[in-house]
Amino acid sequence: MERWNPGEKVLSVKTVRNLKRKWSYSTGNYVESSPAVANGVVYIGSEDDHVYALNAKTGRKLWRYAAGSGVGTSPVVANGMMYVGSDGGKVYAFGLK
Repeated sequence: MERWNPGEKVLSVKTVRNLKRKWSYSTGNYVESSPAVANGVVYIGSEDDHVYALNAKTGRKLWRYAAGSGVGTSPVVANGMMYVGSDGGKVYAFGLK
């Protein structure tokens, strides 16, 4: 019953029990990074060698990109682009519409 983020104003030790899962998405392997969320899209890398874009409301896959090696880094969204690195030593940049 501790609070770790004093800036959090929505969740608290009293309200967290009311959380309900809206959706989940399974990739072909484990996910060790944090997602990035922008403009209603969740971006995530997976150790199944893919980068995914998911609809933030439904969890439906919008697209996936084969990176050729695991994607264990967290994507970053800035200036209309999404950037992510792969375990194969590559950095990818995707233009967001």
